[in-house]
Amino acid sequence: MWALVENNEVSKVYNNPKAITIGENQYPQNIFNVWSSEELEAIGIYEVVIDNSNFKNQEYYINTSQSFDFADDTVTASYGTATAKALDDVTDDDGNVTRGLKYNHKQIINAQAGGLLGDTDWYVIREADGGTACPDNISTHRAAIRTKANDMCTAIDNAEDVDALAALYVYNDANPPVRPLGEFPTLSAS
Repeated sequence: MWALVENNEVSKVYNNPKAITIGENQYPQNIFNVWSSEELEAIGIYEVVIDNSNFKNQEYYINTSQSFDFADDTVTASYGTATAKALDDVTDDDGNVTRGLKYNHKQIINAQAGGLLGDTDWYVIREADGGTACPDNISTHRAAIRTKANDMCTAIDNAEDVDALAALYVYNDANPPVRPLGEFPTLSAS
């Protein structure tokens, strides 16, 4: 990313090389790749340095647009203070509900549990239709999935803020790595 600096102010930002006109002069797009930094700076084009110090995970935060600043012969693109997304559902004055992070994360957990249970549903259906009994290891596995899903949803509900919710998904350095939220059980052989 490059910026055109005129009168010590960033006047344009170029995300990709393109043909440009500065004053009376036209330049082909390849100047961005062929010219040295010094040659570009001589016509007012500076490579942008990205400052991500305020940038936060977009799953949990709303980041501001980048602002561009020119100081000490450097153009810096930086973000303002990020705003945490709502943990809980928000209802506006018209009754429209915007789902919060907790609701959305629990929906994902429940969908994952449903998918895992779906793999062994046929055992339960076979038993209900009067056929062979569901094997004990399958019944135990299905119960463990439901228990783990409930535990995960409780952990999500107990998150006091966005950072606490995000921390549930961070794997540690253990071998194998684990996360506070845990993992769904795997089916063991009978």
